[in-house]
Amino acid sequence: MAAQNPNPSDAQNPSDSRWDVEFDRAFEQLSQLVDFDDVDRMFPVAPNGIYTTALVLWMLVYQRMSSDSSLEAAVKKMIEARPVFLRPNKRVEEGTLSSATGTYSRARTRMPLEAAKWLAEGVSQSLIDASPPTYRGRRIFMLDGTTVTLAPEEELQQQFPPASNQFGEGVWPVVLLVVAHEMASGAALIPEVGPMYGPNAVSETALVRRCLEQMPADGIAMADAGFGIFRVAYEARQTGRAFLLRMTKARFMALRKKATPLSEGKNWKSYSHTWRPSAQERRKHPDLPEDAALEVWLHEVEISDKLTLYLVADLMDEEDMALALAAAYKQRYDVELDIRNLKVVLDTETIRAKSVEMFQKELLASVVVYNLVTQFRRQAAEQVDLPPRSLSFKRTWTTFCTFLLSAMYTDPESWRGRYRLALHYAMQDKLPHRPGRSYEREAYSRRPKSAQFKRRKPKRDPPKENPK
Repeated sequence: MAAQNPNPSDAQNPSDSRWDVEFDRAFEQLSQLVDFDDVDRMFPVAPNGIYTTALVLWMLVYQRMSSDSSLEAAVKKMIEARPVFLRPNKRVEEGTLSSATGTYSRARTRMPLEAAKWLAEGVSQSLIDASPPTYRGRRIFMLDGTTVTLAPEEELQQQFPPASNQFGEGVWPVVLLVVAHEMASGAALIPEVGPMYGPNAVSETALVRRCLEQMPADGIAMADAGFGIFRVAYEARQTGRAFLLRMTKARFMALRKKATPLSEGKNWKSYSHTWRPSAQERRKHPDLPEDAALEVWLHEVEISDKLTLYLVADLMDEEDMALALAAAYKQRYDVELDIRNLKVVLDTETIRAKSVEMFQKELLASVVVYNLVTQFRRQAAEQVDLPPRSLSFKRTWTTFCTFLLSAMYTDPESWRGRYRLALHYAMQDKLPHRPGRSYEREAYSRRPKSAQFKRRKPKRDPPKENPK
């Protein structure tokens, strides 16, 4: 591990051209938030308009990154920072530009959703391209799902109905969200969303196909046991992507009964099998063709006395493939933390947009922020020869906001000094090393809803004696 230099200016040799290239590349990626003429050409506004598409996108991302995510904070930040792409304007020069939020709010509404998608896709792809593939020259994408609740607005409630129970329907719209993370870079692709409840409710597996179509043609889709079903594997094959899915023990054993043993070694066994949907799966997915079938390999890998991995994949090019796939699948737990960081640390679970389109814009802005902080963490980890996930995402995010969010430099030369300082402090954002505290992941059962706490009886004064 490289020693840390207490002097930020000496953190790296200023004459090292390799780091200058790295800083320039980082600046170019980050400047997509504040300096992209292309998006203004693609989505122009009125010639006398202050809030160009580029400016609105930057302010929207600033809202998702700032602890004060209000429109007022974004407008005042824009007035104070005066980004270089802010059009020349007499009111700006004289300092009389109003800090009222009405104009910015209307500009956010007018901005096409495609502009936010353009930014999110560009940042995500630049991150992925900068990282080497994870598995034998191919990229692995981990699929996972979660839910977020939105503001109790009528339009959102119609699109994403709230949960209901025997007492009626709630008020908070519930969105089902499935996102794919690229394993090497940690970059998140654009999430796919749908209603979790109501007449048009969709399942996580129904959103998988759109996630698969975002992956490169030679990408490998990886998912946990909740996705380890025929439909997900079939969708992957239909889109031309390979798959590596964990299965529940019951599903795996049902397939293994009819499978053909191929090879085995210490703590692992592999089988070949022609996988066809069960009668139950056909009832759930009546659109599956009658001849639907997949040639797959089943891998049973004993990790410990308490844990055995049951995997199904369409990857098989050597005898000990089971161990290679188990090692690749082990990285799945990192992505569970990634989706938590996207949802909790960046506060995506509390988006309070009032329309469906504005929710989608703010969600895309959150993905941009997540990916940029992920890139910053990767670069900080490289300085100290550590894996990126050995640095705390939350602490790195705080460093990023503190040192870089307020710095509005417009050229790489000015950016390097500030960026070096930020990297110096980000290198110290390590997760604690606690040897001997490794343990298998366990899910603890929730308290049954039928259980009731004993209620306290109110204290009462003793009855007064009746006077005689």
